[in-house]
Amino acid sequence: MGRSSLGRLGRFDAIVLTSTLWFLGKFVRFAFPPLFERIAGVYEVSTAVLGTAFSGLLLVYAVLQFPSGLLADRFSSVAVIGSGAALAALGALALAVDGPFVLLVGAMLTIGAGTGTLKTVGVRLLSRAYPHRTGRTLGVFDTFGTFGGVAAPAAVVVFSGLPGLLGAGWRTTFLAAGLVGLAVTAAFVARVPARVSEVDVGGTGTGEGVPVREYAALFRNPRFSAFVAVTVLFSFAYNAAIAFLPLYLTREAGLGSATASLLFSALFAVSLVQLFTGELSDRTGELPVIAVTLGLATVGLGSVVLLTGVGGAVPLGAAIVCLGLGSHGYRPVRSAYLMSVIPASVAGGSLGAVRTLLMIAGASSPALVGFLSETAGFKPAFWLLTAALGLGTVVSAVLWLFE
Repeated sequence: MGRSSLGRLGRFDAIVLTSTLWFLGKFVRFAFPPLFERIAGVYEVSTAVLGTAFSGLLLVYAVLQFPSGLLADRFSSVAVIGSGAALAALGALALAVDGPFVLLVGAMLTIGAGTGTLKTVGVRLLSRAYPHRTGRTLGVFDTFGTFGGVAAPAAVVVFSGLPGLLGAGWRTTFLAAGLVGLAVTAAFVARVPARVSEVDVGGTGTGEGVPVREYAALFRNPRFSAFVAVTVLFSFAYNAAIAFLPLYLTREAGLGSATASLLFSALFAVSLVQLFTGELSDRTGELPVIAVTLGLATVGLGSVVLLTGVGGAVPLGAAIVCLGLGSHGYRPVRSAYLMSVIPASVAGGSLGAVRTLLMIAGASSPALVGFLSETAGFKPAFWLLTAALGLGTVVSAVLWLFE
């Protein structure tokens, strides 16, 4: 292969390595929901306790969004992503050995902190590295990440059935993720700076940035704030749905754990739709795609609840695929829309502020659903999530109508 061919391939270093880190970040996060039943038995804790622990992971992830974006605006995107990825890998390695429940919770919080740097700064880096194909690039980025959710349940099933290397078999999932994470982080830090230096993704390097009030000024725009509300509603519904969907399918729908894990994987397997919706948004605009995909997600989640106790695995699987198509199709277009309306000088911090809000909403919802599941039941909790998605659909449609 000639130097020119290698040079053309080299242009993809940034997207491949950044997306792989996002894949690993999502992998370690989505390995927890399929393990809830097992963890509850091992540590003798309730669903509410597990939901609260997972909410803690998501909450730490959420509060890191704005600081990581702010640091990327002022210093280096590569340094922020590399540090976070290494921290997440160390958190995963801490779960490779048997230990008390407090160690599990501490590792979950560490993973939340480490992965909290990956999405906001990754979107900033890739939007600047590939400015003419932002929708397509972020579609690839989100697809890589989402396939972490496809791989995680399958890996949990495989490793749970094998002898553990350092602890119980399921802990090997985190051992493998941690070791691979450290290796990819090293490659990212070594190669990406040379590939993206020409498009100024390194920040000012001086530590001097724009005043915080300039980040807040965006929220005085009613259209911008309305769209932020859409992102918050989606995050609230989606994070709780994916946290408890395997448990919902076993307890409410009466499916076996293996079938529930398979359907949970199907939710992420359809994430290839992000490549299509990202490309479509480059051509037609973001708001029409956002309204349609949110509507599809609403229909999917509502159908899951309606089919519970009536339909078997196949119709439930179809509803979950519908939920997945809408949810995953929406996500890269949301990021592309935000990057198109946020000034470049405050892109990292402003996107971080938005993601902090939506992730705080997403972090609180598993704890709320865990509580409702033990008081009112899973069905009312999932109807609440469906209503949140429906409201987000209506607001996005109004924004599209009056664009």
